[in-house]
Amino acid sequence: MRKNTYIGIAFIVLIFGIIFIPKIFRRYVNDDVVRGGRMHAVGEAEEESTDGLVYININGKDRRVPEFEFLDQNKDTITEKTYRGKVYLVEFFFTRCPDICIPMNHNLQEIAKLFEGNSNFGIASFSIDPEHDTPEVLKQYASDYGVTNPNWHFMTGNRSDILKLSNEGFYLATNTEEDIENGLYHSGLFALIDQNGFIRSRLDDHGNPKPYYRGFVPMDAIVGEGEEAPEIDILIEDIKKLLNK
Repeated sequence: MRKNTYIGIAFIVLIFGIIFIPKIFRRYVNDDVVRGGRMHAVGEAEEESTDGLVYININGKDRRVPEFEFLDQNKDTITEKTYRGKVYLVEFFFTRCPDICIPMNHNLQEIAKLFEGNSNFGIASFSIDPEHDTPEVLKQYASDYGVTNPNWHFMTGNRSDILKLSNEGFYLATNTEEDIENGLYHSGLFALIDQNGFIRSRLDDHGNPKPYYRGFVPMDAIVGEGEEAPEIDILIEDIKKLLNK
């Protein structure tokens, strides 16, 4: 099971790289994607970053969370404005996921516990299986995970809108394929959003902005050579940086 899971993860990450990294790279070499430490162009992001985190700058504009509107597990309407003023994490998942969603949401629950009581921290979980993941199903799922943070919303809605938000809004690859289990796959990655709605990240080993954190690797995982290392510890560090601004 573990071997099959990592094969599946490797396939998802490969698809992400094939579809999205070339697009980002082309923008980068054309100087459309701007590294951290340079002056930014718009809104609240005009000042240089002082927290060591960069903005995802596309075509001269710092990437902000796009507009969205979905129902959560309590049948409340949630939009991007719901999270304004909060530091929050974004994931795309589904409740019937048999593998990577399990460590993803265990990681998120550990993070939620760490920031319990902090009203300025939240989590946005979008289901890519909305036909099955109704508000009632999501409410039971949240209960099973012991979710108590009132700012952790499990959302459902139109599938095409959710996939577009994932792929184009947050660069967290998801898709549907008939020849894989459940017909659904997703990257298992998290996005970090600041109080002003901007996607934030660190630089990768090549000095380029990396708009995600590996959410599918357990935070206490012991990994072998060539395996994906956990990034939850550095994600927690970066959440603290933004909350302390």
